[in-house]
Amino acid sequence: MKIAVVTKDGINVDDHFGKAERFLIFESTDGRMEQIGERETVPLSSGNTDHPFDPERLSRIVSSIADCKRVYVTKIGDLPAEKLKAQGIEPVIYQGLIRDIEL
Repeated sequence: MKIAVVTKDGINVDDHFGKAERFLIFESTDGRMEQIGERETVPLSSGNTDHPFDPERLSRIVSSIADCKRVYVTKIGDLPAEKLKAQGIEPVIYQGLIRDIEL
């Protein structure tokens, strides 16, 4: 199973889905997780509360991790979570060490 992880430092799940600048991609085999890639992305949120929502940007982000079954984030909005679920990707709220993720 492949999973995507939102991380700034490469060690922890430590950021909001909307602020993600990259996803680390892991594959789980025989109970072990191995990093198999990294995918850069343009953050969904510009940090400006008045910014217009960009559905095309959300679609591109979701498409970039479409081969993953889960995405681990510290927070996620309702709309992005719904879009992920519609594509068969389970958003998981988690904060902590990537190596401690239990699949």
